[in-house]
Amino acid sequence: MEVRWAVGLMTGTVLDGNIDVALLRTDGAGVEEFGPYRLVPYEHEVRALIGECLEVAKKWDFEGDDPAVFAQAEEALTRAQAGAVAELVKNAGLKMADIGVVGFHGQTVLHRAPVPGHFGQTRQLGDGALMAELLGVPVAHDFRSKDMEAGGQGAPLCSSYHRVLLDRLGAGPEVAVLNLGGVANISWRDKEGLLVGFDTGPASAPLNDFVKKHGLGEMDRDGRLALAGRVDEARLGELLKHPYFEMSYPKSLDRNDFGADMAKGLNAEDGAALLTTFIASAVGRGLDLLPLRPEKLIVTGGGRHNGAIMAELNRRAGVVAVLAESVEWMGDAIEAQCFAFLGMRVLHGLPFSFPATTGVPMPMRGGRLAGTVQETL
Repeated sequence: MEVRWAVGLMTGTVLDGNIDVALLRTDGAGVEEFGPYRLVPYEHEVRALIGECLEVAKKWDFEGDDPAVFAQAEEALTRAQAGAVAELVKNAGLKMADIGVVGFHGQTVLHRAPVPGHFGQTRQLGDGALMAELLGVPVAHDFRSKDMEAGGQGAPLCSSYHRVLLDRLGAGPEVAVLNLGGVANISWRDKEGLLVGFDTGPASAPLNDFVKKHGLGEMDRDGRLALAGRVDEARLGELLKHPYFEMSYPKSLDRNDFGADMAKGLNAEDGAALLTTFIASAVGRGLDLLPLRPEKLIVTGGGRHNGAIMAELNRRAGVVAVLAESVEWMGDAIEAQCFAFLGMRVLHGLPFSFPATTGVPMPMRGGRLAGTVQETL
């Protein structure tokens, strides 16, 4: 398989108003070179549209036609993300002809995990055909639908990329990857190569929403609120009785499955402390489900910038949690890099969903490819 530059795009459920865009030189099986990464803010109007879509999606709940605002937001965010790609490629001294594929995740507005007797459903906003037209290169998109149509969870999808990163370190099953976005997910593999991935619980989404509701900004920056608060241990214990934590993997969550109301009635400091501790404790419960409990977590995603979460991971999850940068990974770039990697796997027809990551019956290809004469995979 040919090694080419790929571009990956990600805007997560944390809703920070930014586009993550990264370059990766890969053949979809390994990584030859890590290229530059950028965080590109959305214009205010696009950000507002996306926020509106998330609120509308709760009421829509997969019933009937798409709300009209979805199409408006889809075009706006696609154009914004295509612009971010073009700028990154130009600044890297490359041309669009140097790019083999763009992995375009889109914006998740609603995700419903499967339940016994019913397949799950998911909706990401993003027009792959429009992006391919704007950029003039193949665009891999709609990564989750086929997985869910086969009975899978549709998430998490980054485990195959995390495995490549762990393999480059020579790490064994004593090490796992934890991604802290809007939702938290882990990736782990055993000595025989079994790859496991699942959502452990919430991450930054309910904490950010709680801080916003108190008019204190977009997030608990550096964990300052949580560090000044006190944890209601009895209330924490009740939250941890949620049946999700007893479920075996594979399993996945929507950003709204655990909301800011978990801290309803608490002041800003105590509420942030409760939610922060809950995030870490939920990770610990997830680690308990693995065949061999890891001793070390390499933490990626925006939540790793919160010192209170990192401290609570070490204390509540019973594990040594280290920043991605401590192993020379680009912690903010990894999800965007992942979709560059997955985009190349779509281009080459390689699987990226597995029985112990999303619950599909066998390793599966997925995604759709726009901008080439190839048939949809």
